[in-house]
Parts: sequence; C-alpha cells; structure tokens
Amino acid sequence: MTEMKDRIRQIMEAQHMSQQTFANFIGINAASLSSIFNDRTRPTLNTVEAIKSKIPNLNTDWLMFGHGQMFNDAKNDSDAQANDGGADGGMSPSHTEGRVPDLFAGGGDMGASHPQQRGYAAQMKPEIRYVERPQRQITEIRVYFDDLTYESFVPKK
Repeated sequence: MTEMKDRIRQIMEAQHMSQQTFANFIGINAASLSSIFNDRTRPTLNTVEAIKSKIPNLNTDWLMFGHGQMFNDAKNDSDAQANDGGADGGMSPSHTEGRVPDLFAGGGDMGASHPQQRGYAAQMKPEIRYVERPQRQITEIRVYFDDLTYESFVPKK
C-alpha cells in the first residue's frame, strides 16, 4: 500500500507540476512539502484541505487512505446517490464498514468545511494596534579597537 506522501506526489505529477509549483498552487510552504516527501514530517489535515480546495474532484478517501480512484467521477456519484434510498441514505452497515465520511464534501452533520461558509469571515475585522512606548535612551556607547581593547562612553544625565 502506498503512503500518503506518494499519493500527493502522484497528484503533483498528474497536474504536471514541479514540487515548488505544486506547493505554491496549493498555498503551502515549499519546505513543508519537501519535508513531507523526505519523511521528516507527515501530511497534516491543513495539507489535505489545501489540496482538496484547489482540486475539488479529488477523492479524499484515496488521498488519505488509498481507497478508490484518484478522482471522483461526477456521473458515478450522481448515479450512486440516485440508487441509494431509505432513511439512512442507502448506507446500510455493509456500505459503511471501513469507510470514513468525506469531511470536505460539505453538508452532513459536520457543517460547512470552510470558515468562510460558516459566516466567520463577516465577523473577522482586521485590527491594528499602535502601542505607545517610551522613547529609548542611550545608556552606553562602546568602541572596539583592533588591539582587542575598547572604550566606553556614557552620556551625562
């Protein structure tokens, strides 16, 4: 089974992007992506969200766990939803066994997946505070010479 870093590399190659270009595209630091590929760190949920936000048809189950195909097929998804029925949306225990819900699809009990969709953007306002500090005073000046000596000057009060 492939690791998540290998699947991220497959996405990068499928998009025909270099590591630097892909990092810029998804909005993460290139060094962060490099440390994922070099096994210094593991991909975080923020990395998954960044990739998913730029490539919406990416199958999150595939990215995180290696299940299914790389990309969701919109036609197959709509056919599956049309065929599913019942109070539980057609998800009998045999359909949900071993399956993790797609947290990035929106809807469901989890609410919106992005803060902007939850109304937080309207509540956030940039605030700039200017802090008054007392004016700095010179307490000592030192001059170092090449013979490894120095001279100190202290201002009179």
